[in-house]
Amino acid sequence: MKQLKKTITKAEIAAMPKVFFPGRVFVIFTESEAEKAVAYLKAQRIVGVDTETRPSFKRGTTHTVALLQISTQDTCFLFRLNRIGMPDSLQEFLMSDTLKIGLSLKDDFNSLRKRQDMHPDRGNWIELQEYVGKFGIEDKSLQKIYANLFGKKISKNQRLSNWEADVLTEGQKLYAATDAWACVEIYNYLSELERTGDYETIETEPIETTVNTKDGL
Repeated sequence: MKQLKKTITKAEIAAMPKVFFPGRVFVIFTESEAEKAVAYLKAQRIVGVDTETRPSFKRGTTHTVALLQISTQDTCFLFRLNRIGMPDSLQEFLMSDTLKIGLSLKDDFNSLRKRQDMHPDRGNWIELQEYVGKFGIEDKSLQKIYANLFGKKISKNQRLSNWEADVLTEGQKLYAATDAWACVEIYNYLSELERTGDYETIETEPIETTVNTKDGL
């Protein structure tokens, strides 16, 4: 029987091995590439979705969402919205019946609306922050939820990098793909537990230890 923790500590996560998206990553620069990517995604049963925005380190300065990542279990597309905007094909996909999994979707929807007047929330979406509550999990961050289920750590090193850079680094691409892919992994795992009922949620005792949190915990 799978034991799920109500919450997991930063100390526990720090001791875990890192996990990275294991599949193919395609960076989308043009509308024609976007159309081909969407055609592929439409044929999938489920996808994970996330966004990235260039961080602002100056008070009163904000940036528009720069990247939209959509992933299956083995293929991730990184749509560079700062280059191509929001193509019609991509807007239609976000409002389609394809099952889309995300975390903190309200923030993602608001970010996308600031770039394009659209209603992605009219599509078929599942909010992981709400879904995990069915299993007694109280944590809301993707990193903690993933660590709870799989015993591995999603690194957040690239979170505050420049997502509007002319060329994304390999580290940025892997980070973005991992976040979207992890949404699919979490949902598939929990939906199977929900089907079988083969789990229990346990209380955890706080761990008192000193950890190095430099790598984004």
